[in-house]
Amino acid sequence: MAQIHPYPVKVVWSGGRDGSGVVTPEHSGVELPIAVPKEFQGTGDGTNPEELLACAVAACYSITFGIIAANRKLPVVSLETSAVGEVEQAGAQFTYKKITIQPHIRLAADATDDQLKLTEDMAHRADGYCIITNAVRGKVEIVVEPRIERG
Repeated sequence: MAQIHPYPVKVVWSGGRDGSGVVTPEHSGVELPIAVPKEFQGTGDGTNPEELLACAVAACYSITFGIIAANRKLPVVSLETSAVGEVEQAGAQFTYKKITIQPHIRLAADATDDQLKLTEDMAHRADGYCIITNAVRGKVEIVVEPRIERG
């Protein structure tokens, strides 16, 4: 039988376009200030849903790749993932179009060519196992541009 895992969050918001608020995920309790971004005529005095979606995709990708790499016993020394979300504005219509994930994966200096090749393959496939990218797939284009090196 399927198991449901809830992830409750609470948002407290005051004001309109120039307002401010706080989002708090119940499990972590980490409070994040939120605001409308400056490019949408807000104050920009906090994070926003557009950034949070890119954050969620990058974090999910990183965790998923880390699990895959550990399971495959790849000699990963470090992983640093950047992501860029792109929102298109056409008049009053805003559409989240694309998120480009850019993992920088450093393998041990003695990593074999086979391990390098497998790491490249897994870097391109990890987003397919990510809960968040799968949640937005079909609505938001997901692009993975890994950079892999030894040493």
